[in-house]
Amino acid sequence: MPEHEKEELEESLTGYKQKINYVSKATVTWDKELIFLGRTQEGYEIEFDAHVQWGCKPTDALLLSLAGCMGIDVVIFLQKMKMELANFKVDITGERNATPPQYFKKVDIVLHLTGKNLNAKKVARAVSLSHEKYCSVYNSLRKDMDVKVLYNITDTASHHELAN
Repeated sequence: MPEHEKEELEESLTGYKQKINYVSKATVTWDKELIFLGRTQEGYEIEFDAHVQWGCKPTDALLLSLAGCMGIDVVIFLQKMKMELANFKVDITGERNATPPQYFKKVDIVLHLTGKNLNAKKVARAVSLSHEKYCSVYNSLRKDMDVKVLYNITDTASHHELAN
């Protein structure tokens, strides 16, 4: 990406994520057995279940949070770069340590992008911005965790598929 385009993008992102709550609050309430109800300060709820019968595991919620945060960043950045996205999906796989603490030691993320005239360099720049600066979830995780991000682009204008 040419330097002037990088500067324009950085300027257009001024203020991005500036309107956050500096203190986030949530509650997790035990319901029964090993089922808990999480509730954000905005009132959104998620069920956690160690047995994965009535809700998701907290570790799965962490992966979803990472994918969601990066996805939001990348879509916003690509829109600001005037990319025409039609579809966007994130696949995420986490590999955990075998013994406690069973933290994620490796995460692979694959972004699937479909649209017109998509540019692999701009996608790489959007991923880099999210990874290095804007994704709050990623930047809250262990620094020794190996995170790899790949992407697949389907360009509906040229009917070509690009991958990194």
